[in-house]
Amino acid sequence: MSLHAQRRGAPSQPLILNAFSMNSVGHINHGLWTHPRDTSAQYNTLAYWQDLARELERGLFDGLFLADIVGVYDTYQQSAEVTLRESIQLPINDPTLVVPAMAAVTQHLGFGVTVNLSYEQPYLLARRFSTLDHLTQGRIGWNVVTGYLDSAARAMGQVQQLAHDARYDRADEFMEVVYKLWEGSWQEGAVVRDRQARVFARPDLVRPVRHHGQYFQVEGYHLSEPSVQRTPILFQAGSSGRGLRFAARHAECVFMSVQDKAATAALVRELRQEVVRAGRRPEDVKVLVGLTPVVAATERQAQEKYQEYCRYASAEAGLAHIAATAGVDFAQFQRDTPLLAQHKSNGIENSIKRLANGRENYTLGDLLDELALGGRYETVVGSPAQIVDAMQSWVDEAGVDGFNIARTVVPESYTDFIDLVVPELQNRGLHKTAYAQGSLRHKLFGQGDYLQRPHVAARCRCSQPLSAEAAAAA
Repeated sequence: MSLHAQRRGAPSQPLILNAFSMNSVGHINHGLWTHPRDTSAQYNTLAYWQDLARELERGLFDGLFLADIVGVYDTYQQSAEVTLRESIQLPINDPTLVVPAMAAVTQHLGFGVTVNLSYEQPYLLARRFSTLDHLTQGRIGWNVVTGYLDSAARAMGQVQQLAHDARYDRADEFMEVVYKLWEGSWQEGAVVRDRQARVFARPDLVRPVRHHGQYFQVEGYHLSEPSVQRTPILFQAGSSGRGLRFAARHAECVFMSVQDKAATAALVRELRQEVVRAGRRPEDVKVLVGLTPVVAATERQAQEKYQEYCRYASAEAGLAHIAATAGVDFAQFQRDTPLLAQHKSNGIENSIKRLANGRENYTLGDLLDELALGGRYETVVGSPAQIVDAMQSWVDEAGVDGFNIARTVVPESYTDFIDLVVPELQNRGLHKTAYAQGSLRHKLFGQGDYLQRPHVAARCRCSQPLSAEAAAAA
C-alpha cells in the first residue's frame, strides 16, 4: 500500500502550521499594505515582530517561516519601477536579526529563516545558526536556498549565477562543511564549566574541522559550543529533479508551491521515492504547501471580506513578482496572449504551466485573474468549516503534512485564522491543543533534539575522544 493510500485511511493527526511572512512590506499577496487596517509597513520595528510572534503562539502555530531574497525583481518592464512602487519584497531587511526579539516574548514558537548559501561562507553561517539556536533554546530552522535571481549575482560581484545544477553541487558541499562544524567539532560532554578545575571545555573533546573540497577549503574549530539542536531544522523548497535529490538528502521539511493537488501529489510521491533512495525513511520528511485563507463567520461575510481585500490588492505587482520567477517580461504581452505558446523556457514551463493547470490557451488575462489578491498561492474563501474542508482535501488528495499560511492584511488575517479556523481544526483533531515540550525538531518529529541516523549530518557526529597525541596535534 502506498504512503498516500495509508494517509487517506488514517485517523486525523495534527497538521504543521507555519505563518508565512518576510521581513518586508510586501510578500506574496501584493498591494495589501495599502489597506487601512494593514500594519506591514511597520515591518522595520521590533514591536511589529513581537506582537506577531505573541499572536502566533496564541494560535499554537508551529512556526513563523521567514522567506528572503538578496536581489530585486527587475524583469517586468526590464526595471525595478513597479517593484519599488508596489514594494514587491523591496525594501527587505535581514530575517535572522528579528528572531531573537521574537524568541524573547515566546516560549514555543519556532522560526524558519531563509538564508541563501550561494553568497555565504559555511564557517560563519554555522556560527550564526548556532547562535540563533542558543538564543531561541532550540527553536530555529534554516530554509536552505541556492537563489534564482541574476540581480542578486550581479550585486554580489558575479556576472551571473552558477548554472542550476552547479549551484546544487556547491550547496551539497556547503552542507557537508556545516555538518562537520555543527556535529563533529565539539563532542558531547566537551563543555563542563568546571570553576574549581578551571576547565570550561575539555580540549580532548574538541577538534578542528579540516575540509578540502572543490568549492571550500576550511580548517578550524567551530566557534560555538553545541547548541540545543546542533544542526537547525532544515527546510528546502526545490522542486526540480536536482532540487528534489538535494531535498531528499538534506531536508526535514519541504515547501512545495505547486497549486494543483494532483501535480502536488505526484511531486510528493517523487520526493518520498528520492528520500528512500537517499537511505532515509519516507516519514523523515514533512511536506508543506502554501495557502491563503480568507475566513469569516459565514461564507457570505468571507466573500465580502475577499472583495474588500481585492480592492486594495495589485494584480500587476503579482505579475511583476512572477515575471522574475519565470524569467519572462510579461509586460510585452496583451491580455489575450496565450502564454505557453510564447516561450518554452524553463521559467515558463515551471512557473506558468502549473498555474495553467492543463489549459493550453492560458492567457495573460487568465493569469491576472488568478492574481486578484496579488498572490499566486491557492486562495480559499469561506467559513471556518469550508477553510478546514479545503485544508483536509490537500492532506487527503496531495499527501501533504501541513501549510505555510500566507498573510493578507496584517495582523488581521492571522487573528481571524486563529479565532475562527484553529478551533475548527482542533475539533477535527487536525491541530494541537497545547504545545509539546522541547526543541522545534522534537516538537515536529518527536525523536529528540538532534538529527537522527540515517541523515547524513548524524554521520558527522563524533563519538570517540581524541587521543592525547591527536589532541596535542590539534
